[in-house]
Amino acid sequence: MTSWQPDWADIPSALLEFWTERHLCTLTTLRADGRPHLVPVGVALDVEQRCAWVITNGSSRKARHAAADGRVAACQVEGGRWSTIEGTAEVLSDEVSVARAVERYAARYRTPKPNPQRVALRIEVDRFLVSSGLV
Repeated sequence: MTSWQPDWADIPSALLEFWTERHLCTLTTLRADGRPHLVPVGVALDVEQRCAWVITNGSSRKARHAAADGRVAACQVEGGRWSTIEGTAEVLSDEVSVARAVERYAARYRTPKPNPQRVALRIEVDRFLVSSGLV
């Protein structure tokens, strides 16, 4: 396992490619008692804004957990390749942030159905954990 601190101007091409390929991820948030809560999500890396995005319903557990304690991890795996993002999430409901998150999600996955209760989790990435060959 390798750890890589984000230098967004110099992100390794293999790591960037892996985070733009279509892979389902898991998002880990923390419950009030500290136990992890894991759910499948789409995670979209945003090199321009130096973050990662998750879209969800504002009443979801992941949004409520992130609002209470922003520490999160998002992981994806394909065969022997894997990468985890560790960071801090902020729950945003403003139109500009949600639109950016939807745009980045659509670029990686597909255009989501409209959802008036949608919020964006903006993840400030502290580090990437990666399998060999991605950095």
